[in-house]
Amino acid sequence: MDVTIHRFDELSTALRAAWHRAMDESPAYGNPFLAPEFASGVARHRGGARCAVLRENGEPVGFLPYERTVWGVGRAIGLGLSDCQALVHRPGVTWDAHELLRACGLSLFEFDHLVAEQRPFSRHVTGTFASPVIDLEPDESGYAPWLRGAYPGLAKTTLKKERRLGRDIGEFRFEFDERDPALLRTLMRWKSAQYRRTGRMDRFARPWIVDLVDHLFQVREDHFTGVLSVLYAGDRPVAAHFGPRSRTVLAAWFTAYDPELHYYSPGLMMHLRTAEAAARHGVTVLDLGRGDKEYKDWLKTRELRVGEGFATRPHPVSTAHRLWRGPVRGLRNTVNAHPGLRTPADRLLKAVGTLRTSRPLRPGGTDTPAR
Repeated sequence: MDVTIHRFDELSTALRAAWHRAMDESPAYGNPFLAPEFASGVARHRGGARCAVLRENGEPVGFLPYERTVWGVGRAIGLGLSDCQALVHRPGVTWDAHELLRACGLSLFEFDHLVAEQRPFSRHVTGTFASPVIDLEPDESGYAPWLRGAYPGLAKTTLKKERRLGRDIGEFRFEFDERDPALLRTLMRWKSAQYRRTGRMDRFARPWIVDLVDHLFQVREDHFTGVLSVLYAGDRPVAAHFGPRSRTVLAAWFTAYDPELHYYSPGLMMHLRTAEAAARHGVTVLDLGRGDKEYKDWLKTRELRVGEGFATRPHPVSTAHRLWRGPVRGLRNTVNAHPGLRTPADRLLKAVGTLRTSRPLRPGGTDTPAR
């Protein structure tokens, strides 16, 4: 196995086509976060982004996008943002993890959403987690019949709230692929406020993430398209979702709603409307992403498994990094796995969020995401 390392601006049209072919040949690699378009978007903002190209008999058969620090620590491309990570390869291709790290100049490779089929990395996985998905089938009978058939327990309440929203605010409508960038800014503003209210890190306070989402919104390719979906009541946006789609998979990424309308359950409406419309647009799987959320248990049809861990070579840097990162991950996973710990932790974060949102902004501050 020959391995060459490339910057993303060096990837030729032929290499990208080979990468796309590897995605098409295995359902495990059909996720849009595994597309070269996503990795290239991240690489615009991350100077250490590289791609390892694996070749057999001179033919490119595998692709590993990653980020590398000056100390030789590697991480999956977009770690912390990407909900699916893998070395994308054609069927039957094998590799050795240590040899791959050596070729990449890495002492360690960190991941947190690794697909289960990555057997050469399996001995380095420290934990596996459920990633719920919805299997979709197109139904031309309309939204209400689809909802009653797919989710009979939710249908009556959801349809009632939609009718109420239409009476109270304005005619209810849904756009699956909204192209107005102003609505993307509205979504980011809502999501930023949600992060602050719940005490979470505000991703949209980071200019590079805002710029990345802006860029991905403009990408319109077969294997990666940025899809913005919006719920309206009259002319008023009520809820929105932005996520990438490939030919067959739509990833649930950023969903938010107008907090003034929370009593209508617009977030749940958003997920249900998106699922039904995605099926009509050729999507077969809606990936809800790793995480324990009640609405995911309501909506999922099955679960994938994703792994987190550290693939390492013997090296002082890899040892130090694991000693630093391992306990932090372990504590987080322990809290998330036990409701008795997770509920108090959520309360604490919300209390922090209340303090954060009650503080006046500094002079010249803004509620909108930073550029």
